[in-house]
Amino acid sequence: MVKRVFDIVVSATALLLLLPLFLILGAAVAVSTPGGAFFRQVRVGKGGKEFRLLKFRTMRPGSEAQGQITVGGKDPRITGIGYFLRKSKMDELPQLINVVLGDMSIVGPRPEVPKYVALYTKEQREVLSVRPGITSAASIAYMDENEILGKSTDPDRTYIEEVMPAKLALDLEYVQRRSFVRDLSIIGRTAIGLFR
Repeated sequence: MVKRVFDIVVSATALLLLLPLFLILGAAVAVSTPGGAFFRQVRVGKGGKEFRLLKFRTMRPGSEAQGQITVGGKDPRITGIGYFLRKSKMDELPQLINVVLGDMSIVGPRPEVPKYVALYTKEQREVLSVRPGITSAASIAYMDENEILGKSTDPDRTYIEEVMPAKLALDLEYVQRRSFVRDLSIIGRTAIGLFR
């Protein structure tokens, strides 16, 4: 209950304070290329329930049909402003709306697309026992994930065989030892990581 109240208060306050920035970024994305300001993608949340995750759109329309993995600056589908938004992580800001709606938490395992959740083992599916988050210990450890995949000759295979299992191991450890104090620590480490 404390975590949910914290999520609502922090995310709602952040949305109010960041409203001018939202309007500026949304307008910049919308006028840069056709397709609107937001990108909505089906992700798997708590209990295996699917929801639509919100982001500022960083890729050209129709890009998802070419694959759901991006490979950093090398990916030609990413727009000019999209590269800046991804680098600064500001493309994630609309997920504050997902937090208010109850789809997500501020801290928790990052929600995955159904294609990859279908590959989870029974043990790995334990990450679906909690609300997914905007940030997590795994997100911090793999802040350069796109660059790692960009160096691979087969990004999808590298993600499935190397990156995803490593991130899930960190997420499972979080689920088993989660606490409000730990959430605050992850939020602080995320903030530091954004400015490194």
